[in-house]
Amino acid sequence: MKISNIISGKRVETISASATLHDLVNMLHTHHIGALVVSSDGKRIDGIVSERDVVRAMPGKLDQLLTMHVSDIMTVDVHTCTPENTVAELMKMMTEHRIRHVPVVDANGALVSIVSIGDVVKNRVGEMESENQALRDYVSS
Repeated sequence: MKISNIISGKRVETISASATLHDLVNMLHTHHIGALVVSSDGKRIDGIVSERDVVRAMPGKLDQLLTMHVSDIMTVDVHTCTPENTVAELMKMMTEHRIRHVPVVDANGALVSIVSIGDVVKNRVGEMESENQALRDYVSS
């Protein structure tokens, strides 16, 4: 199955690198998501920032958190995929690089969506249920 099937109608939220960590945490909470793509224009990917990045920034820096910006904790080397990649390819990438969120880009590298590990698992469970039902139908006929 292609990534395009998973991202159909799915929005991606972005945040500016100059936004504060307070803004970041509020956006994650408001949208009930685990990561935001860092972008100045909503199309070009400058980085990605997740809940995990916030937690990793805390040890030894609690007194500085209020003055820190997204650019201080974001990941700049972002792994991406395209709508034409397969779910199997994405699962391999996520496993190899230990990442939970992958931005989806078009042929020109412009941001179109994002896929989370939850999206991938939900898709795989759906495939397994369909296969299971097909086997039950075959055996009972």
